[in-house]
Amino acid sequence: MQLFLDTTDVAILKDLAATGLVDGVTTNPSLIAKSGRNMLDVIGEICNVVEGPVSAEVAAADTAGMLDEGRKLSTIAPNVVVKVPLTRDGLIATREFAREGILTNVTLCFSAAQALLAAKAGASYISPFIGRLDDHGADGMELISDIRTIYDNFGFDTEILAASVRNPAHVSQAAMMGADCATIPPDVFQALFKHPLTEKGLDQFLKDWAKTGQSIL
Repeated sequence: MQLFLDTTDVAILKDLAATGLVDGVTTNPSLIAKSGRNMLDVIGEICNVVEGPVSAEVAAADTAGMLDEGRKLSTIAPNVVVKVPLTRDGLIATREFAREGILTNVTLCFSAAQALLAAKAGASYISPFIGRLDDHGADGMELISDIRTIYDNFGFDTEILAASVRNPAHVSQAAMMGADCATIPPDVFQALFKHPLTEKGLDQFLKDWAKTGQSIL
């Protein structure tokens, strides 16, 4: 499963990309607003840091506006993926982008029926929001499983990008459910490395090694 970072903080991105474990990046209007910077500049910098897909979201709500914005965003770099909302207008735009060879990430998916429509429209990625579903008493992982079944049944190429990820358990569960990718906040990415038993075991190994008085080098 590919791991994307959900961030516009280029400094944090550079640090975590150095691990070699970051496959791509997703952004959204809220993250752009939080950065306080020009969107086109931010996306351009991110695309210079990672070679994988970088999702840049349109702000328009109508099809014509989405097409105009998406076409402009796609010129920033070859790895830009145009992110569109899962609305009627968004899917019409997605269909046109597919015809033009522009990659898309259809976001704010909360049902398997929506995911089916996105795949039929030619979406490159579908982003089901598992955390927000959990917040409202639904089962986000069940949605991932349902979408996986539908896509496998009909051979859709759309990749499932688990979004609204809140913790490491979400990441591992999404992987078990067959998600192709997960986009995660930097703090959750950092938490993937950690387990208290790993830290405890390493501490003991180092103490025992120190007692030997040896040096490998």
